[in-house]
Parts: sequence; C-alpha cells; structure tokens
Amino acid sequence: MAPGPNGLTPVFERAKQSGDKTVALTFDADMTADQGPRAAGGERFDNPQLIATLRTLKVPSTVFMTGRWAEEYPDQAKAIGTDPNFEIANHSYSHHAFKSPCYGLPALDGEAARADVDRAFAAFRKAGAVNTVPYFRFPGGCYDDQALRALSAAKVTAVQWDVVSGDAFAKDPDAVAEQVLAGVKPGSVVVMHCTRSAAPVTEEAIQKIVPELRKRGYRFVKVSELMGT
Repeated sequence: MAPGPNGLTPVFERAKQSGDKTVALTFDADMTADQGPRAAGGERFDNPQLIATLRTLKVPSTVFMTGRWAEEYPDQAKAIGTDPNFEIANHSYSHHAFKSPCYGLPALDGEAARADVDRAFAAFRKAGAVNTVPYFRFPGGCYDDQALRALSAAKVTAVQWDVVSGDAFAKDPDAVAEQVLAGVKPGSVVVMHCTRSAAPVTEEAIQKIVPELRKRGYRFVKVSELMGT
C-alpha cells in the first residue's frame, strides 16, 4: 500500500468489498526470546498438523512469522515459504512490543524496532523461504504513530485484522469456530495462531471453519490477493 499520512507506514485491516465474498485466514507463528530454552526442553511452538490441514483443504493462507520461529524451525519455514499455497509475512524477530504497554511484552525503541524487522526478513532468507511479502504485523497488535513512523523506512504495510479468532490458549475448538464464523464479513482478515503450545485447538477449529465458510459462498485468499482487491 502507499504510505499513509505524513509518510507513516500504511495499515490494512480489511478489504472494503461489496460483491466478492473473500476472506483471508492469517496465522501468527510466535516465538519470544525466553521460549528458545523452552523449545530446547521439548515445548512445541510449531504446528505442522495445522499447515498440513491447510494444504489438504487447499486454503491459501498468510503466515506472520517471527524470525526466532524461522531459526528454530528452518525446515518448516522453508517448506511453508516455498509452497505457493502460502506466503510469509513479518511478525518481528523476537515478538517484542513496538509500543508500550503491550500485554507485558518488552518494548523496542524506533531504531531497534526497524532493526528487528530487518533481522526477521534475514532469518526467512537464511531458512530458504522465498514466498515472502512486505507485510508486518505488530506483536500484540499494539502500535501508535511513533511505531508507524519507525517502520516507514522498511517500506512494509502493517496488517492487522477485523476478526479475532480467540484461539490463543483456547481449549474448545467449537467456540473458536463459532467466534470466527460470527465475525467474518466479505473482505475480512482473521487472526489465528500457528503455535501448538499456545493455541492447541486451532487445527481442529479450522476443520469446522473452512467447510462452513465455503458453504456460505466464501473464497479463501492470501492477504496479498485480498489487499489487491
């Protein structure tokens, strides 16, 4: 997207559509600095079954990946980033906040914020992911004009959402599915997660969401296609 007012990073939340019933499912692949040792201890921050289900159901999707996730799971990052069904967008390197306060996340200042974004893109390249797009999602969804100004030189579009799935730490896939189905409108961006330990029922919820939305006449697209409309 073109720069926003006063050169600020533009923000995309939903496509304003009238006829075409399209929806973008997006998945945040989170990983913070303290989770590295936890991953070494066996905790799983990936969700290969979710990715496999999206492939089986032929659902084009956008994965907002942190650089640390790509470094922890480089083979998966490459597999996702070379599959035409997916595109990888930037969710920062370390999932630190770009505005404070933000759910207790440690915050970065302007210069460090820009470097964090660059470091994440570098991690994707190192893993061999090629289907990357110049989109950025703020950790926690927290931002202000100062954060948008800090990212302006990165030439990315900030992508938020208009439908919150509620899958983070959820235990009931039916409740997640119902929340998504109740919120989706033509042009919607749905935020979900690709982190098994923190969002354990997402894959099961997807199996309910996808056929129902298709029954309602919706077509799934990646954010790049949705933004193009």
